[in-house]
Amino acid sequence: MSVVKSTLSDEARGIVGSALQGALVDLVDLSLVAKQVHWNVVGPRFRSVHLQLDEVVASARTHMDTVAERAAAIGVSPDGRAATVAKTSGINEVQDGWVKDGDVVRAMVNALGAVIGRMRERIIATDEPDPVTQDILIGLTADLEKHHWMFQAEAH
Repeated sequence: MSVVKSTLSDEARGIVGSALQGALVDLVDLSLVAKQVHWNVVGPRFRSVHLQLDEVVASARTHMDTVAERAAAIGVSPDGRAATVAKTSGINEVQDGWVKDGDVVRAMVNALGAVIGRMRERIIATDEPDPVTQDILIGLTADLEKHHWMFQAEAH
């Protein structure tokens, strides 16, 4: 049941809602993964990596709110519950305990790469049914690609 009526057709709302839900889950998990390694990073690059991780968390949190509110605006109830995120995220689990700075950088390159790949699929899927949502996904993907670039540079 949808409480909010959308101007999108039911078919378009289904496609767009699925894209937004997937984006939400990936952004929630990205923020959690980045915070987890933020708390546990050790090594000579601790400070720079630690601060860089905070930037990823802030970006992910900002974008997840935008994505969730877009879903609600088109009549799709966003689901960011822990169980939903755990079941449907496209990000691999990070190791527990202390994590060396180089391993954190590699984990973030992989996590961001996975999310970006899925976002690009969503950009294609939303082209026809809803350019407004596509624009949101394009903008957040550009932001994620900037973080991806920075972590890749950190790795070399």
